[in-house]
Amino acid sequence: MLPLSMKLSEITTYLDEYLRVAEVQDDPGALNGLQVENSGSVGKLVAAVDACQATIDAAAERGADLMLVHHGLFWGPTQPLTGRHGRRLRKLVQHDIALYSGHLPLDLHPAVGNNAVLARMLGLEGVEPFGEYLGQTIGCAGFSKLSRDALVERIGESLGGAPHVIPGGSEAAGRVGVVSGGAGKLIVQAAEAGLDTFVTGEGAHHSHFDAEELGVNVIFAGHYATETVGVKALAAHLEERFGLPWEFVDHPTGL
Repeated sequence: MLPLSMKLSEITTYLDEYLRVAEVQDDPGALNGLQVENSGSVGKLVAAVDACQATIDAAAERGADLMLVHHGLFWGPTQPLTGRHGRRLRKLVQHDIALYSGHLPLDLHPAVGNNAVLARMLGLEGVEPFGEYLGQTIGCAGFSKLSRDALVERIGESLGGAPHVIPGGSEAAGRVGVVSGGAGKLIVQAAEAGLDTFVTGEGAHHSHFDAEELGVNVIFAGHYATETVGVKALAAHLEERFGLPWEFVDHPTGL
């Protein structure tokens, strides 16, 4: 019978290895791995996309002692532990909640990563690596038998919201690339790779013209929405491996 609680160090050591935290290059300032430790044991896990005040408050209300997030507390230059940054950290410490963050290591993971999970949800066939960022492949691409409109409908049903579509290419979805989050800048790569359709979270204003002029269908399914699937898959994986009960805290941004 699995224990009711696990050592935090055992879980984080496993996560570091499973996500290859030490090997995966990430944005400058991104801090992957354990960001806040607790007193040492974990009996309940809460997963969320972002470590913001609302999700931290929800984790405390649910009696969690570990938060698993895609976007952690620390980005860019060192910040003083004052104001809202300090309030977030104090809430974690006061409720003995550890915080573990996986950004690009979670995006590109071949089993529980955002992109691998999205590709399975969309039923893509013959999935291969696609999308270069920081010298590594972070996304994937495969073939869809669906029309463009049917693929858009499936994305909406899977992620719970209507995507924004730029119909720059064929009416058939065809070869589909997937890179979660704010990867609109990779439309050029999608065109160069001969893809018919590119699915990501969001992009800049000029990405509309990139799609039109390069002949690629682009589906913006939401930065937040495309990054809900990885933390859920990873939390489910931890439950299977360690017997940890978990909940997902949904705090959508609409972006």
